[in-house]
Amino acid sequence: MKKAPVGIGIIGTGFARTTQIPGFRDCMGTKVVAIASRNRERAEAVAKEFGIEYVADNWQELVAHSDVDLVSVVTPPSTHMEITTAALDQRKAVLCEKPMALNAAEAATMVEKARAAGVLALIDHELRFLNSRRVMHGMLQTGAVGLVRHCNYVFRSDYRAIADRAWDWWSDETMGGGALGAIGSHVVDSFRWILSTEITKVLGMLSTHIKERRDRASGGMRTVTTDDEAKLLFHLADGPHTREATGAASISVVEQGKYENRLEIYGTKGALMVEETGELWISPTGSGVWRPVQVEQDHMAQGMREGSWSRGFTAFAVAICEAMRAGRTTVKDAATFEDGYQVQLVLDAIRASNESGCWVTVGH
Repeated sequence: MKKAPVGIGIIGTGFARTTQIPGFRDCMGTKVVAIASRNRERAEAVAKEFGIEYVADNWQELVAHSDVDLVSVVTPPSTHMEITTAALDQRKAVLCEKPMALNAAEAATMVEKARAAGVLALIDHELRFLNSRRVMHGMLQTGAVGLVRHCNYVFRSDYRAIADRAWDWWSDETMGGGALGAIGSHVVDSFRWILSTEITKVLGMLSTHIKERRDRASGGMRTVTTDDEAKLLFHLADGPHTREATGAASISVVEQGKYENRLEIYGTKGALMVEETGELWISPTGSGVWRPVQVEQDHMAQGMREGSWSRGFTAFAVAICEAMRAGRTTVKDAATFEDGYQVQLVLDAIRASNESGCWVTVGH
């Protein structure tokens, strides 16, 4: 049993400020003890806002801090491997943002480091912890819609549709930006976890609609090298709930209209659909209607912005902290580094498919 409080060190001040820090502050026996960022002034401002006592000048300093038991890596994907492996070398537990790395080779290195360290090592796929998705997962396990034939994912947002939004790391392929990594990683993880199977083949089309953004430093225009839209097709392996199943995903961060984050599963006896709002629906074959499934409302930590990511992370943070206090190296239903590696294999295959214009077998 770990003596309370469990000390958490956070690297990054974006998603960390809006979601992770409020989530961890909602947990008993846990304290955010340190924060680091490339921008010292930003780190100091966030530390002041949340009463975090220690501001590190760099991530190396935070990782080495004696009061830090868990390192949360909330930085661009290009930095994930270096920071994570350094933390694991010091036998610190790690929560790494998705996508896990720039490619599967980096992810494999991280997996081996985690195995050698023998500590808690998780990927932040917080949507697994939404009540609606957990109920959907359970219903599939009990055969509520029979064998799955098809799954569909729709993500629609216009938060990067404003053309004068400044160029940032999200615009840079070498730093791991883009819609495929940010949202596609959640899509792939959702299919794998909900359906208890693997994706075997992919066909992907990645598009960049806003091709230049203004550089803050120079004031000039800078080329965007990442995708802001992804259209994806999948073949899924036969598993306990799938037979010759296919999948599709439409991901865009430049589409106007109602914000969508919707997962649909279609089986031999019916269909299930979960929405961004947390509503879960079932449609028995032949009914022609969607019927609501009763789902307990998710708790959301104080200070968070309303959304599925916030509600999911609130529950995920509690599970992480309970495991840390109990000295466990696993969290039920959480995405492990091995899961992150499998997702990365699919993302790599999608990028290869986009280059070739052909179906690509995952892992080849």
